[in-house]
Amino acid sequence: MKNILFAASEAVPFIKTGGLADVVGSLPKCFDKRYFDIRVILPKYACMRQEWKDKMEYVTHFYMDLGYKNCYVGILRMEYDGIQFYFIDNEYYFSGPKPYDTVPWDLEKFAFFSKAVLSVLPVIGFRPDVIHCHDWQTGLVPVYLHDSFQQNEFFWGIKTVMTIHNLKFQGVYDVKTIKEITGLSDYYFVPDKLEAYKDANFLKGGIVFADAVTTVSRTYAEEIKTPFYGEGLDGLLRARSESLRGIVNGIDYNDFNPDTDIFLSSKYNATTFRKEKIKNKIQLQKDLGLDQDPKTMMIGIVSRLTDQKGFDLIAYIMDELCQDAVQIVALGTGEERYENMFRHFDWKYHGKVSAQIYYDEGMSHRIYGAADAFLMPSLFEPCGLSQLMSLRYGTLPIVRETGGLKDTVEPYNEFEGTGTGFSFCNYNAHEMLSTIRYAERIYYDKKREWNKMIDRAMAQDFSWGNSARQYEEMYNWLIG
Repeated sequence: MKNILFAASEAVPFIKTGGLADVVGSLPKCFDKRYFDIRVILPKYACMRQEWKDKMEYVTHFYMDLGYKNCYVGILRMEYDGIQFYFIDNEYYFSGPKPYDTVPWDLEKFAFFSKAVLSVLPVIGFRPDVIHCHDWQTGLVPVYLHDSFQQNEFFWGIKTVMTIHNLKFQGVYDVKTIKEITGLSDYYFVPDKLEAYKDANFLKGGIVFADAVTTVSRTYAEEIKTPFYGEGLDGLLRARSESLRGIVNGIDYNDFNPDTDIFLSSKYNATTFRKEKIKNKIQLQKDLGLDQDPKTMMIGIVSRLTDQKGFDLIAYIMDELCQDAVQIVALGTGEERYENMFRHFDWKYHGKVSAQIYYDEGMSHRIYGAADAFLMPSLFEPCGLSQLMSLRYGTLPIVRETGGLKDTVEPYNEFEGTGTGFSFCNYNAHEMLSTIRYAERIYYDKKREWNKMIDRAMAQDFSWGNSARQYEEMYNWLIG
């Protein structure tokens, strides 16, 4: 039996701000339980829902040094979906109204968490073969493991994996402060360890000291070795390229299933979508005040409204696009200028454009179920989950070829009759527009080809089981 511990700052259903929580919450239950004992450790935030806190049982507590402080470490646990979850309790660090706050406070909070993750292991009697660390919040786990914990033979031979979900976030602050917070010696604050561009960098420490580094798609693993995508760490990632691999995320095929989805007015599957899917479109047009015409091509957008997601391209061609026979439904919140852009076009082209400037899980499912195409023109996209959901719902993605979008959406080839969506290569508004118009042409003039593409899209398998096999292989390779 191989013991694996996932260490992360969030996981569904306990606490979620982004895709990281989906990965940490969904992936562990997909491993083969005959060979792997996978457990998860998280902070116990005060802002977690009470129903979860009520189910946790107290294990024990002790005190631990962090820099010049002596800190309380409480341990709670609960089983959920067959997986053992541990929670680190400390009211001083985890009592805020939300999981993340500001630097340097967050850095101190997650330095505490990283050290506590290691400190609790002998106490709970679980010795992992591999500690799988997620994002910068756990970047110090491999560093601390390499440091003072080597004095205890319990920790000898434990391997670490560092998974980068988004390289943009690294946990950076000045060296002097981080040295005080962490209690790490000068030895670590040099350019080949934690120091980067005169600052201390948590994620860099994790990448340097981990035994293996992964990221959430094959293409992104290649992209981050270049200056454009490398966020200042491309040199280090090139140096570690032998231990760097990309494993694409999955989605939960039970939660995202058009055949059983409670949010859809008309359920459908790969055999019934030709008749049933359109009913969701008619219902959504009615509910959102769009022109009620089932034949009009509907393009869905469900996203954070930020530059990363390509909204500057959309802003640039929106007037042109609205001259076409399309409807656009956008759901999400984010930068004010993009929220206002969609409100403006909703006002200007009312009946063609619907701006839903909030976030709601149910509405997102309804858009996946109703739209014909799904637009996702990201500047960079480590993995992306929305395109996986849209494939699952037979809503054909129109994406830019970057990161996980390139790995998961096969562009339509009308000569070979292949493909599960449409894609364009350069970050250019009119290249995007011509790809959207190409999709319109297939939708209106070659309906049989469009439906065959939906068949192929819905037959794709991006469930977690697929990713879990690749992680199992990596753990086996690490443990040897």
